[in-house]
Amino acid sequence: MPTDQALKLAVEADLDLVEIAPQGRPPVCKLMDYGKFKYENAQKARESRRNQTNVIIKEMKLRPKIDKHDYETKKGHVVRFLGAGDKVKITIMFRGREQHRPELGFRLLQKLAEDVQELGFVESSPKQDGRNMTMVLGPHKKKADAKIDADAARASKEQARAERKAEEDAEREAAHAAGPVAQKKERRRSENLDPEIEA
Repeated sequence: MPTDQALKLAVEADLDLVEIAPQGRPPVCKLMDYGKFKYENAQKARESRRNQTNVIIKEMKLRPKIDKHDYETKKGHVVRFLGAGDKVKITIMFRGREQHRPELGFRLLQKLAEDVQELGFVESSPKQDGRNMTMVLGPHKKKADAKIDADAARASKEQARAERKAEEDAEREAAHAAGPVAQKKERRRSENLDPEIEA
């Protein structure tokens, strides 16, 4: 179809003539509302950006001779990160003579991986990199699923708190309705005060 006839059809239909495949022989055109087309594409792009999740890598640093309590604290942080759906990079820092005993760091990383295996898995096995040994743990849950679970737990906790407050308020109202409030004791002067001092 000649270009002038296609333009005439577009004007009659109150649409735009859009060239789709300019390299084709003959070039391919389409009648459409171009403004609406651009708007729908922008909406799809915005929706896809909203649904995508950014993978965040959290980092935890340890020493090979870490104390048991400190290890438990660091493990708690790793559990929290994995539960939230984030990857965790664990770094063991060696200093001085510790560099000659990398097996200490390797055992510590293996122990940590076993302790958190219900929440995550070893994505990258331990590697020595100069003075540091690193390992990456990945979560079993996806970030979006972890967020849904966290929101549900928060909502149930809020509901339980509201129910508990309602029960306390009901008990308080029942206590006030049951009888008069106990009268306060009359305050007296302390007997060990010097009798010559007048208040």
